[in-house]
Amino acid sequence: MTSDDISVRARTLATLLTRRGQRLATAESCTGGLIAGTLTALPGSSNWFERGWVTYSNAAKTEELGVDDRLIAKHGAVSESVASAMASGARAAARVDFALSVTGIAGPDGGSAEKPVGTVCFGWATPTQTMTETWHFSGDRQRVREQSVAQSLAGLIALLMDDTV
Repeated sequence: MTSDDISVRARTLATLLTRRGQRLATAESCTGGLIAGTLTALPGSSNWFERGWVTYSNAAKTEELGVDDRLIAKHGAVSESVASAMASGARAAARVDFALSVTGIAGPDGGSAEKPVGTVCFGWATPTQTMTETWHFSGDRQRVREQSVAQSLAGLIALLMDDTV
């Protein structure tokens, strides 16, 4: 995945949201604002991008997005349950059509046997559903973060291409 590939995905997402007249919010942990930065680098992004949160700490996830701290305690911050709650919380707080979230372990430390470095959970909240996925990326910290940006955009593009959302 190159920065050009990410740019193509960002432009595709922008086109889809613009055509549909819909807006997006982001909630990021391990990517630290890279998704919002990528999207707002595009001219005209104010027409479809509402806001983004960087909720790196568990407290931020709870305070800013309404993620239940018991959910974090039970499943861990890097889980599909938390990614789902982050996306739903961002969508509700921003009052937008769509929200995406990402929470993961970019490394080089912090991994475990159960959740190794490169484990990243994604959430996408739409008007009708919230979907999640977990991916396992390889590479250094920056590479994991870049792959996470790319996958977060690809996941939302796939949902937008489905006429039922």
